[in-house]
Amino acid sequence: MVSPNVDADVLAMAHARQMVTMPGVFSPTEAFLALRCGASALKFFPASVLGPSGIAAQLAVLPKDTVVGAVGGVSDKNLAAYVAAGVRSFGLGSGLYRPGMKPSEVRNTAQASVRAYDRALAGTGS
Repeated sequence: MVSPNVDADVLAMAHARQMVTMPGVFSPTEAFLALRCGASALKFFPASVLGPSGIAAQLAVLPKDTVVGAVGGVSDKNLAAYVAAGVRSFGLGSGLYRPGMKPSEVRNTAQASVRAYDRALAGTGS
């Protein structure tokens, strides 16, 4: 379950139902709260404001096994920088689709994003 924020009650209910959870966080305070409430992973949003270096700085203080995703402003153009920072999951919205795009354009953008992800992972040895 991906959510826009950290809500302890929602996380408790999801945990009781054995759901995988990924609440939205922006600060270390929110990240630690989410983990304390049982979050399975963290969604850094908006990633474009934090940037890869901001996320990497937070990963330096979070438990080493914390799974993180980046959403908001991620595209095939900057995906490698996020992978280098330690991010392994992504949500692509406007980086993948903008109103008025033709299906072929969306396909090409999606394929470029997958190629960028594969190249970035290959560069990390993951």
